[in-house]
Amino acid sequence: MVSPLEQVAIAGQSVWSDQISRAMLESDELRRRIDEDAVTGVTSNPSIFAKAIVGASDYDGQLEEMKGRGTSAEEVIAALMTSDIQRACDVLAEVHRSTDGRDGYVSVEVTPTLAHDTEATVAEAREWVKRIDRPNLLVKVPATEAGLPAIRQLIGEGISINVTLIFSLERYRDVMESYLDGVERYIAIGGDPAKVASVASFFVSRMDVEVDRRLDEIGTGEAAGLAGKTAVANAQLAYEAFLETFGGERWQRLVAAGARIQRPLWASTSTKNPDYPDTLYVHELIAPHTVNTMPLETIDAYQDHGPRPRTFGPEEIATAHSVIRSMGDVGVDYDDVMDVLETEGVDKFIASWNDLVADVESQL
Repeated sequence: MVSPLEQVAIAGQSVWSDQISRAMLESDELRRRIDEDAVTGVTSNPSIFAKAIVGASDYDGQLEEMKGRGTSAEEVIAALMTSDIQRACDVLAEVHRSTDGRDGYVSVEVTPTLAHDTEATVAEAREWVKRIDRPNLLVKVPATEAGLPAIRQLIGEGISINVTLIFSLERYRDVMESYLDGVERYIAIGGDPAKVASVASFFVSRMDVEVDRRLDEIGTGEAAGLAGKTAVANAQLAYEAFLETFGGERWQRLVAAGARIQRPLWASTSTKNPDYPDTLYVHELIAPHTVNTMPLETIDAYQDHGPRPRTFGPEEIATAHSVIRSMGDVGVDYDDVMDVLETEGVDKFIASWNDLVADVESQL
């Protein structure tokens, strides 16, 4: 019997786990998820590692070994993350080989405090590549204004990148442009673009949280009718932009040179509002050449009661345009929402990072 998530994969969308921990590796849960839940990749971020490390005993042995060496908390965290990421890369190595580099990736993020520092982001991304030393590593770089030139530079050096914290359509177009620029640079210096992979992580559920709050404040029936619809609409319009960019002549020239497509990745796909279906940001966003990275709870929910996959297309995209227009008509400023979400996204990752550093310092 083909499971619901296997059906999603057949429809053209890759299923990744938005969770990694020492416990998942020690118990072979990651391997089981690959075998049973069609998982073909892993993403991580500071919040995920903070949840895995803070208050858990899984890392006590490694922490004990590093005590007394004068090692900083940041260096200890890097060592803990390196161990987990390397092991996860090794577990997914066969997926990477069998999909010819399409899937099988594990993502690690540059330090959140560098989100507005281009040169420091580039330097740390290079360090992660050296430290992990696996072909199926993606380094996560935020899609801030400072992140865009870093993405261009790193892709131009042949480093595979997961562009994270994308919220607005305008910024997403900038991300795709940076990727194309980087690939062209890499080809110009004699690099093989087939060895460079990239995904663009478009954050979904946080938009509904912010927009629904504003719609509730407006309080009209028309505003209420848009609740829970804008995040899916925004992501579907991002897919439309993806099709436009990766269907043009410029991209076709790069394909002829061996370049890999930069797939949209739906992130933040757990449902924050309990009134919404817990598979909302999965079943509404299935389309070819996409990735959905899900928390384990969302993976389990879809396997248990996810509807039969149905890809969205031109009709849904036309509706998405109408939803976003209506959002503006009722008084919700799209650009302001996007600015708030990006700022909050960076701030939340920094807060998680600071909590993690403080916890490790206390244990040292």
